[in-house]
Amino acid sequence: MGLDPGLRRLALGTLLAAYPGPVPPGWAVDLVAEGLAGHTLFGTNVHDPGQVAASTAALRAGRPDVLVAIDEEGGDVTRLAHATGSPYPGNAALGAIDEVALTRRVYEAIGAELAALGVTVNLAPTVDVNTADENPVIGTRSFGADPARVAAHSAAAVAGLQAAGVAACAKHFPGHGATVADSHHELPTVDVPLDVLRRRDLPPFAAVVAAGARAVMTAHIRVPALTGDGPATFSRAVLVDLLRGEYGFTGTVITDALEMKGAAVAAGGIGPAAVRALAAGADLLCIGAEVDAALVERVVAEIVGALADGRLDRARVEEAAGRAAALAAWTRTAGTTAAACTPDGLGYAAARRAVRVEGELTGLDRPLVVQLHATSTLAEGRVPWGLGPHLDGAEELRVVATETGPAALHQLAGDRPIVLVGRHLHRLPGGADLVTALAAAHPVTVVEMGWPSRWRPAGVRAFVTTYGASHACGRAAAEVLGLAG
Repeated sequence: MGLDPGLRRLALGTLLAAYPGPVPPGWAVDLVAEGLAGHTLFGTNVHDPGQVAASTAALRAGRPDVLVAIDEEGGDVTRLAHATGSPYPGNAALGAIDEVALTRRVYEAIGAELAALGVTVNLAPTVDVNTADENPVIGTRSFGADPARVAAHSAAAVAGLQAAGVAACAKHFPGHGATVADSHHELPTVDVPLDVLRRRDLPPFAAVVAAGARAVMTAHIRVPALTGDGPATFSRAVLVDLLRGEYGFTGTVITDALEMKGAAVAAGGIGPAAVRALAAGADLLCIGAEVDAALVERVVAEIVGALADGRLDRARVEEAAGRAAALAAWTRTAGTTAAACTPDGLGYAAARRAVRVEGELTGLDRPLVVQLHATSTLAEGRVPWGLGPHLDGAEELRVVATETGPAALHQLAGDRPIVLVGRHLHRLPGGADLVTALAAAHPVTVVEMGWPSRWRPAGVRAFVTTYGASHACGRAAAEVLGLAG
């Protein structure tokens, strides 16, 4: 016997699914018509602007108020520009510039681009205060390590996106910035008293609530003082008592992807995770990137089963679906005040302002540019980065730090200076040792395109920090070094 149609539609109204490829398959559109709240677009769904606009139009044919979400943070996390890198600097660069009006302009430009393509919810900005230099998943996605600065820029980002008619979703509540583990792979722990969270991690969330953010995303992190042994995504103390009760948030609570290990393992699967998140107070459940019709139906069946066996209260699920519907209604009526095109050069000019130089940029005629391979996080995906696309005639070599020694690079460079480019060099396997050894025998300039740690290698001519690795940041670095076309 099939599911009750009314309960199935109710459960569908709490889900953000996804689909493979550049064209929405029939089942993805059919589920929208049957009540699915919406879909999230990933890099695999994006080929070019015209194709994205056609895809979102096809989804709206299923239901006009379908939610179409995307992770378009700018900087190191981009879906629209995943093939080339973002034309905007990320949050770390904007925080380094520390001009709140510029942050709003950048996010309004991003929002205008999304609105023109039919995207209605941006799963951004990241408002975590990155207080751990070794944080493997936030880093340059954060506006910085100072709670007041992050709060100010977070509010500006929300205002910019929503001025363009795109709902902002601030993430990751109650704060992922102090973690040293990636919740895509495990359940990180932030073991501090609540008063530390209130001083350090929570001010940006208070700021975005005050700024009218339409949505807030949960974090798959364990905060023992609040959540016990489980993640915040499954905690009523976090989602109801703290976010809604103490901070007064009335919008839509969206979960981070339930396929992530920090949620799925803790619950025993995506379906049970969906039930626990709803019971805790979440409204819109992001299933993840690897989704098909069968997975959606399994999650729906788990929710309907939980309504039958008492794990879920119907009023709670109706409340969740109602908040998802309210978000969709806002996106249909929000006025677009920004231009439907990107202001020429806005992101590139901003990235140039963020670059910081320590030392002297001299003697860089005909350098050998060496880029050290660095893995990407699941949040970032495989997006091109570095100086390569922007170099005017300089030779570039890409190497793995643990496979190429300083003597080999010294020989390859000959009498030419070396510009060594990396991301998170201080924690890259073999990276710090390679830089130090190479600088002892050769003129070296370092370009750090990851989180700006306190590590500085001895003996280098100059240390350049870009606060991110987007296309805009790469061009900015090449210009500062005098190597751009």
